[in-house]
Amino acid sequence: MKKAVCIISGGMDSALSAKIAEIEGYEIIALHFNYGQRTQNKELECFRKITKALEVAASYEIDLPFFEQIGASALTDKDIEVPTGGLEEGVPVTYVPFRNGIFLSIAAAVAEKHGAQALFIGVVEEDSSGYPDCRESYITKMQEAINLGTKDETNIEIKMPLVSLKKSQIVQKSLELGVALEDTWSCYQAEEKACGLCDSCRLRLRGFEQAGMKDPIRYA
Repeated sequence: MKKAVCIISGGMDSALSAKIAEIEGYEIIALHFNYGQRTQNKELECFRKITKALEVAASYEIDLPFFEQIGASALTDKDIEVPTGGLEEGVPVTYVPFRNGIFLSIAAAVAEKHGAQALFIGVVEEDSSGYPDCRESYITKMQEAINLGTKDETNIEIKMPLVSLKKSQIVQKSLELGVALEDTWSCYQAEEKACGLCDSCRLRLRGFEQAGMKDPIRYA
């Protein structure tokens, strides 16, 4: 059976991406990172619920404490406030330096170990927070680099099934495919009730609104 490593953050984008991998007939190796983000515990809880629903073949929860040492992001440095004044222009302060590059590198190692043919990541280019490591052109180059730096028999395709979708389309497709959106989390700063004010909450809420649906998670 063909295998795919799915990076699953606990958010709705990665949950949908993993569901698509399952529908495409892949045996799923689930991969989650604890990197000192403010909502680490909540994201891990959601990851475990998502993977249970998918009945994955293997599951990895990898700790990356060095992101807190690097800092430079409101997600990992408690001295930097998470912006709540509306969607920012340019690269926001919630961007974690080269996060997806590091995630993809580790995912490639896991994929090579398991002999996986694909690596699924739920990046969204058009309707994201403006993160440079969510661009399709960048992910494509990472695929080239990964295949150059692994064994000759390793040939990994990085799949980005959501890269050109809007949040409203992600909401609609998630509901169509039976993704439990109540088990996903998007808020950058709160774990009990989503703040509703950070960039990620605003994008999520706007997606549900444009899809004509009500978000099932709780907001403050």
